[in-house]
Amino acid sequence: MRLLFTTAPLRGHLFPLVPLAWAARAAGHEVLVATTEAFAPVVLRCGLPVTAWGAAPGFVDLVGGEPPVTEDSAARRRAEHGHAFGRIARACLPGARQLVGAWRPDLVVSERAEFAGPLAAAAHDVPVVAYHWGVAPLAEYGRAAAIELGAVAPDPVGTLDPWPPGMRLPHAAGHEGVRGGSFNGDAQLPDWVAEPGRPRVCVTFGTVLPGMAALGLRESVAPMLKLLKELDVELCVAAADDVLADWPELAAAADRAGRLPLAQVLPTCAAMVNHGGQGTVLTALEAGCPQLVLPQFDDQFDNAAAVAAVGAGLRLSLDEVSPERVADGCRELLDEPAFTTGAVRAAAAVRAQRSPAEAVGLLEKLVAA
Repeated sequence: MRLLFTTAPLRGHLFPLVPLAWAARAAGHEVLVATTEAFAPVVLRCGLPVTAWGAAPGFVDLVGGEPPVTEDSAARRRAEHGHAFGRIARACLPGARQLVGAWRPDLVVSERAEFAGPLAAAAHDVPVVAYHWGVAPLAEYGRAAAIELGAVAPDPVGTLDPWPPGMRLPHAAGHEGVRGGSFNGDAQLPDWVAEPGRPRVCVTFGTVLPGMAALGLRESVAPMLKLLKELDVELCVAAADDVLADWPELAAAADRAGRLPLAQVLPTCAAMVNHGGQGTVLTALEAGCPQLVLPQFDDQFDNAAAVAAVGAGLRLSLDEVSPERVADGCRELLDEPAFTTGAVRAAAAVRAQRSPAEAVGLLEKLVAA
């Protein structure tokens, strides 16, 4: 079986696909990942074969100058981001049609913000499976992308969802569960992870938000880290090297800072502060680590609500976030054992999902049908 995986040029969109692609290769299937020219090296570092099907602007290049989001503007922001993904897909669509026609995959597996692959698949009568990262429906993405592309993406023959059934919203009732895999890229595990000491708190804002300077994080994060340090914890900040070089106050305020493999670091942490991104939240859930979620846009709000609903952590709305409220919330996570209990219970639900190897069997059945 030939499987074509397609992704927008963002790590948080690619990484959930990686364990499934590995499992498909281990099962003897041909696997190819398609993305933009600039993003192809990231796929290569995941150990997967990749092809670049066109030059396209990056997501942050298209939206990085946006003003800070508010509760009232959240829906408009989702539509704007859908237009950005649509413009990326429009640049890639000619190459996508050529690739699908020449390589003739048996199935296209597309993460939900990648629209060139499904449209190219429809043109060649190839079935599509969607990978549904995030809790939110994000219907605005599809509507806005259709305007940019002049076409509506076809309905998938199946939808894979890494969120446990008890954390999904009604629109996801028919989704097929798959374990997320907690793949966090090619970061090296540091020696200090196994060292005993004070309770460890990890802080991260992912790979996208640090590049969106207009969101105002730069002004608020340093005071936040200073107050967290006063909780007598070992504070580690997970951020890319280029972010730390441009933002030296992050490393200055932390005990540890750098690119971290969260799947290995979070089991050693007593709590985590994050932005509500799909990969970060699910990795913390699978690790049984209580989390304080500070969502900024799109699926992050619903991801944060899902964490709070199952007792695995707390969330702060946009108008509630301040260094003092973050420190108080983190203190509550550390002092109240119920959050650890909730996080451990959520970890069991995440691990009960179908494994990537089992999901490959599901893909085989969909192709056979």
